[in-house]
Amino acid sequence: MVTRAVASEAPATTAVPRTYAQEAGQTGADLVSRLGASRTAGTWISAGGKPVVAVTDESAAAEVRGAGAEAKVVEHSMADLKSAAKTLRSAPRVAGTAWSMDYRTNEVVVQGDNTVSASDWSRMTKVAEGIGGFVRMERTEGTFTPRLNGAQPILSTGGRCSAGFNVTNGQSDFILTAGHCGPTGSIWFADTGGNNQLGKTVTQSFPGNDFSLVQYANGKAGDGAGVVFIGNGKGVQITGAGDPSIGQRVFRSGSTSGLRDGQVTSVNATVNYPEGTVTGLIETNVCAEPGDSGGPMFSEGIALGITSGGSGDCTQGGTTFFEPVTKALSELGMQLIVSNQAGASGSPSPAPSATSGQGSSIAPGAASPGSSAAVEGAPGTPLLTRLTDTRNIGPGLLVVAGSLIALVAARYIRSEQDRKAYQRYYSATWG
Repeated sequence: MVTRAVASEAPATTAVPRTYAQEAGQTGADLVSRLGASRTAGTWISAGGKPVVAVTDESAAAEVRGAGAEAKVVEHSMADLKSAAKTLRSAPRVAGTAWSMDYRTNEVVVQGDNTVSASDWSRMTKVAEGIGGFVRMERTEGTFTPRLNGAQPILSTGGRCSAGFNVTNGQSDFILTAGHCGPTGSIWFADTGGNNQLGKTVTQSFPGNDFSLVQYANGKAGDGAGVVFIGNGKGVQITGAGDPSIGQRVFRSGSTSGLRDGQVTSVNATVNYPEGTVTGLIETNVCAEPGDSGGPMFSEGIALGITSGGSGDCTQGGTTFFEPVTKALSELGMQLIVSNQAGASGSPSPAPSATSGQGSSIAPGAASPGSSAAVEGAPGTPLLTRLTDTRNIGPGLLVVAGSLIALVAARYIRSEQDRKAYQRYYSATWG
């Protein structure tokens, strides 16, 4: 994101075909909308890649099957689940707790991290028991914290975060990142020395939401703005934005832990961070670590979320929450800057056609990050092209090459030192 990628920037209005997950998710969402909250209790994607809808009666189940989806008859409706969540929100706030709706088990799951005292947990348990037997209480390892520090690192006096996705209002370009990274007015740099200023935070929403906008200092994101960095000089072309489905395989990129994958386990989750409560989040079993905050979550080239926080790490696993991209774009009045696949290097992975029939399904585990693109450190033409230009051959080329090698080595050493320092600093609160 902060570095440039070898891909052409395309208009934000580029139409893209839907992925298999989007097709299955939309089928389920349409059925839920048609049948209503009193006859359904959520939708997800099965291990075989087909949409599943939880329903409360056999008549609704027959309608779901008739539409080519799978039906699961459950006891509690979406109205019941939402009522339970509302009761939990109205109870006294306890930092270190989170709750979400588990459509597959037809329960509301309340989690408490290791900072929640026995008395607070007992009080929350009594609230849950008052709601009914479909509220499940779970203790979780670690601590629910925002993951301050990330896909490409951006740094300010307040800490280190990740760039998420590039967005635009048609006049200026911005980095969409996490809101907890810094307040409005924060100045961001691409280097630890504070020499390469990226821009300034012009909008922040946290808590409540967890997103912010960093306006580029020169107003433009530059070449390859529609590509996210995934490590080792590689990137993924972002072709659109969407909402994930439960059961969908997703990917997250961050500067601390690199490219990681997992599944969406819940949507519309609530997390009570020590700094405040954030609602409407995407819950996943993708791991993340301090330094990954603000980084992008995506699948099949579709932007899905911005890393917010969670618990655990990438050694033992954990839970990570994401701010939905579509919600952030809507509330900010922004458009995602997408990649022009036709002008990009790499081997594109073709997306499925929007006209695919409902019988076409793909297992969630078969999903990929998206079409690949090379990433290099300067705008314009690829580094290899510039070095092999006949006008640059000669002693000047040796000087340039030597300088580049020295610069890369120095930045690598400095970034590694900085990353390890941040890991040590945040390990005390990571659990």
